[in-house]
Amino acid sequence: MNPLTFLGRPVLKGSSPKTAAFSLIEVTLALGIAAFCLITVFALLPVALKTQQAAIQQTTANTIASQIVADLSAALRLPPGLQSKQFNLHGHWARELHPDIIYFTKDGTYVHPGSTESQVFMAAVTYLEPPTETTSLADITVGWPAPGIPIDSGSGQPDFSKAAGKVEAFAAINR
Repeated sequence: MNPLTFLGRPVLKGSSPKTAAFSLIEVTLALGIAAFCLITVFALLPVALKTQQAAIQQTTANTIASQIVADLSAALRLPPGLQSKQFNLHGHWARELHPDIIYFTKDGTYVHPGSTESQVFMAAVTYLEPPTETTSLADITVGWPAPGIPIDSGSGQPDFSKAAGKVEAFAAINR
């Protein structure tokens, strides 16, 4: 056997076979970079959760506003003096000094007056004057959380500036 071969392969003089490995410094540096990246990702989780919660609340508020517009559209077909079937809104766009105030649960379910269900969303429906023979106008504002929204005793208008969030819609209902 030729002394300059190892496992059938030629070996240069003065070299010996080496195994590949990482040094302790390289491993420490890689762990430090990985830890920094993980800390950054974990720091973003609370922000992402808060953003997701706000998006859910805005989506629910938009759904509530859409349900109110549908109820108002159906109420236009009622005889004068009757209230809407779903939310007991003033029928035929009665001339009211105070807006209709209605409450909803966390998932957007209507809370009947006198109910003990948790009120999370408040909706105020303000009828704009003058309604014409072909079109009626309403301003719909949905805010949350409902317990944090004060209502002015004189005008009956809620102060949505105190709300954590709100969605506004303007409805023009054609007869």
